[in-house]
Amino acid sequence: MHIEGAYNNILNLKVDNIKETILIGELIGKTLSKGSIIALNGNLGAGKTVLVKGIARGLGVDEEPNSPTFVILNTYEGKYPLFHFDFYRLSSASELEDLNYKDYFYNDGISVVEWAERIKEVFPESAICIEIEIPDDIGNDSPVELRDIRIKGEEKWLLLFKNTVEQVLQT
Repeated sequence: MHIEGAYNNILNLKVDNIKETILIGELIGKTLSKGSIIALNGNLGAGKTVLVKGIARGLGVDEEPNSPTFVILNTYEGKYPLFHFDFYRLSSASELEDLNYKDYFYNDGISVVEWAERIKEVFPESAICIEIEIPDDIGNDSPVELRDIRIKGEEKWLLLFKNTVEQVLQT
């Protein structure tokens, strides 16, 4: 794992394997404050759910999260409640209204949303946006687990997260 760069409230990371993706998630989880909202984007198989497993670990969740593709929302208990959404099967913000998503987004828990780009208009400016990409020269069928992770967030949180990653890299 290494930091590629940080510009305009965006931090670019490269990870070499699933363990590093989980570690990044764990560090994210440890640096979140209650009420944080994370918008996760990436192609099928990019590692969104893997990252959520790390976030859950960082929040002290004992249970291992599974993708909520068919149920749309899974809830886990940890330092803060973790609300794990999957918007893949949704097509409009009105479908979210039926789920009362604001009750989850705007409380003392952590909301993490896979396939956030499907209904991006529901996210506040304060949301942490994470894009996970498989490098172009690898492809989805490759056993290689390299990933590019781009994290956009408010300056204060992003600096805390970057410092946390740098400390881990030094050990």
